[in-house]
Formats: sequence, C-alpha cells, structure tokens
Amino acid sequence: MNEHTPLSLRKRNPDVLTCIANLSNDEVFTPPEFANRMLDTLAEGWAASNGGANIWADSTVRFLDPCTKTGVFLREITLRLIKGLEAEIPDLQTRVDHILTKQVFGIAITQLTALLARRSLYCSKNAKGEHSVASGFESGDGNVWFERTEHKWKNGRCSFCGAPMAMFDRALGFENHAYSFIHADDIQARLGELFGNEMHFDVIIGNPPYQLASDGGTRDVPIYQHFVEQAKKLEPRFLTMVIPSRWMASGLGLNDFRRAMLADRHIKELVDYPNAADIFPSVGINGGACYFLWDGAHDGPCAVSTIHGGEINGPTDRNLDEFDVLVRDSRSLEILRKVLAWNEPSVNTILARDKEFGWTSNFDGFHQKERKGDVPLYYIRSVKRSVGYIARDEVTKSVSLIDTWKVLVPAVGSGRERERSGVDLVLGPSLIAPSPSVCTQSYLFFYVSTREEAESIQSYYTTRFFRFLVSLRKITQHATHSTYQWVPMQTWDRAWSDADLFAKYGITNEEVTFIESKIRPMNGGDE
Repeated sequence: MNEHTPLSLRKRNPDVLTCIANLSNDEVFTPPEFANRMLDTLAEGWAASNGGANIWADSTVRFLDPCTKTGVFLREITLRLIKGLEAEIPDLQTRVDHILTKQVFGIAITQLTALLARRSLYCSKNAKGEHSVASGFESGDGNVWFERTEHKWKNGRCSFCGAPMAMFDRALGFENHAYSFIHADDIQARLGELFGNEMHFDVIIGNPPYQLASDGGTRDVPIYQHFVEQAKKLEPRFLTMVIPSRWMASGLGLNDFRRAMLADRHIKELVDYPNAADIFPSVGINGGACYFLWDGAHDGPCAVSTIHGGEINGPTDRNLDEFDVLVRDSRSLEILRKVLAWNEPSVNTILARDKEFGWTSNFDGFHQKERKGDVPLYYIRSVKRSVGYIARDEVTKSVSLIDTWKVLVPAVGSGRERERSGVDLVLGPSLIAPSPSVCTQSYLFFYVSTREEAESIQSYYTTRFFRFLVSLRKITQHATHSTYQWVPMQTWDRAWSDADLFAKYGITNEEVTFIESKIRPMNGGDE
C-alpha cells in the first residue's frame, strides 16, 4: 500500500468534512477541529484513569460511533491510531487493516451518511473496493453499518423515540428517521447482530441527531437523550457526545434525563458553549451546545468549563445535582447561594401560570372596539403588542384575577442576544395592565392589588439583579413560570434599584462586575 494512502483520509484541500459541517440541519455535522477537541479530552481522561497510558497506542481498544454522519470521528480516531500503533505494528498496511477491521465501528443514521462515512474512513464507498485503504473486509459495508429500521408505533407515536406516526410512517424510499441505535430493546444483542460478534466497546463517541419535527412542526421532539441513555446501557469505559445544552434547565420531555444526568457521578468533564456558533459556526442551536466525558470508573464531582467566544471559565469541580437545574457558569454559584440563604418566598408565588385565562397566543375571540361590560385583553401578534376587548362573562378561567393590577411580562424573551454578544436583556420589557384586565398566553403576569405595588414590581423586574437570577434558569427564549423560581419576593412599597439589592444581599464589587458583564441595562417603565 502506498505510504501516503491513509493520510488521504484527511488531507484534502479543502477538507470536504469541514465544508459539510457548515450546512444547516437538525442532524448537525461535526467540524473536524471540534471532533479533535473531543478526542483530546478523551485521551486526557483515558490517561488519567489508566496510569498515563496513551489510548492511541493501544491496539485492543474498540471505538463505536452509534450515530455516524460524515464519519469524522471514525476518521480522526483512525489517523491517531495509525500514528500511535506504529511501534507495535510497523507495517502500514497491516496496521491500517487491524485498526479498520478490529477497532473502529460505526452505525450510520441514513443510507447517504453511510456512504459518506465509508468514503471518509475507507477512501471508498465500498470498503472492499479497489480504492479502499482496507484489505481485510468481506463486505463492502466494512464496519460502517446501515439498514433501514422501522418505528414501533403505539397510540400514534413511536414507543422508542416519540416520533409522530402521521409524519414519519413513510414508504420505502423515503427517509423515516428511525435511527437503529435507539430502536432496540436489547442494544447489546442488536450490536451482535449488526457486527457478527458479541461486541463490547471501550469508547462510544458521537454527535447524535438532536430532534424530530412534531405534528405540524410547531414543537420539535428532542431525541438526543435516547442516544446517551442507550450508550450508557452498553457500559463502555468512556462515553463522550456533543448535544444541545437545553437539557440543563428545560426541554420538552427532558425532565427525567436532566435528573439522571445531574445525578450521574460518572460524568467526569462537562464543557458548555452558551453560544453554539463557537462549535457550529452556521447552525443556530437555541440554548447552546455542550459535550461531556463519561468515565465508568469515575465517582465524584464533575469538572465544568464554560467557553464563550474563546473565553474559558473553569474547569471547576462541582456536584452537578446541587440544584434541580444546572447553573451553567460556576461564577454565578456564590451569588445564588447568597440570595437563597435568605430563605425568602419566590416571586413566582404572585406570578400567573401559562395560559392563566385559558387562551393561547393565537386566540382571536375578542373585538377591537370597547363595549359596555368589556375588559381589556392584552395580546401579542407578530411581535406587535396590542389591546382588544372581551365581555367579562366570556372569561371562564381564573376569574378572581380579572380585578387585579398586573405587570405583564412576555412569555418569550430575547433568547438569541446572549448568543451574539454574551450580554443579554434575558426578558422582554414589561407592561402594567390596570384592573380589570386579562391577557392571552403571550404574557405571564405578576398580580397585585394597587398601581403602586405594580410599579414597585416593575422597578424590580428591570434590575440586573432580577434578570440575572432569571437567567440562571432560562436557557432558551422561553421564560416559563419556573424560570422565576430563584427570584426572591420583596416588599412592594418602593422603587427598587440594583444598588439596594446588591447591598441587601452582600454582592461584592467583583460579583457586581460579573453580573453587569452578563446582563444589559433595561429602562424603567413600559418599554
């Protein structure tokens, strides 16, 4: 074999996998540079747990990418092993054959990605073709497997991944996104079927598909958690995956996954990117992205790092389950602990719930001209804030809250400002609604008895202190009732300022500077 052939796995000008990684897709492709960052973390973790051993010089280690797309992880692992095993297996062809047939395995997510991954790994879509760098395969698939898998429908949804039958029950020839790795009751037995042996993998690594469009495309169903959970069932020595960060505090159907991740003391390292563009330059992932290193032999705190725009904070050793959500930036912890030490009730005790009056954001059962007996109805349509009117007797839910003064706060805030600059408003501007009044789901609202109390709450809402505490639980643009949980109640008899609040809770000058670096000022009153 030509001595330069294996290097052709990567030495393209430009590297085609770098170009592909810039495409936007729910199945986000991994840039080679970032894949290597994860492999560096893996190598360091392996050495720390194995007396300084070099994982790339070990011919017995097996690697699995269970969600192969471009094959970038498998390719970069192979390149490292080719160099690391040179002393043990001097002949290049023998070395390459050993690595590709005995150490590196993948499960592709589609037929197309299977072909792409084989091309990346074997330099040929046919693993035993004349242009393949491998010479030991009996099948043209090599160790990159793909076959169409079917969903398991129950009550209109897949019992494995939650995909809606109405959208993904597709005929042959159409991709149904039933990913094989997460559509198996016994994944260990399934791997034996795929690769022909009873397989145990020392390292599982990958970038799983993140979500599936739900009915009507209005709410996407996260699926990356299923890949993480399934990988853990295989009991590898190490597991590392890059996934969206929204699991840390929110996400549809992710409560059990979040609890399990926070309680998992095998998670040795967690690297969080609040701006996902730091990893995926042209793909928008609301809430950021992260990768973790899971070590089956580790039982202790996790080293947490936050990286934004090249600025690295950490690693800081932490117990991930200190709170019910993960406080992403370790510098926020001492501030939060100071506030919670007062044991004050939460401001969300006077905060209405989602759809408090029962109307969704697109409710249109109101009129524009006021009639006798009407109450004002506040709503947002196409970003524009408006007021309509509805008869009092048409309000059938939370009737007791009609005659309260309200500080209306938008249910959707400015979720992408932090991604661009690192400094965020966190919440949209508030609006005081006099008594009587109602609103649609576009708003949550604080409710009190008088205008003076409403104005006091509004002044509190505009402080950086208030919005900083909200930001610790608000990971996407949606500001739900629970995101206000750590904001303490105050007395509503004054106009609150940051100076008052920083003094009350003993916030140091250094901590004030940190808060101001994260939270933009907000003008008082109705903006």
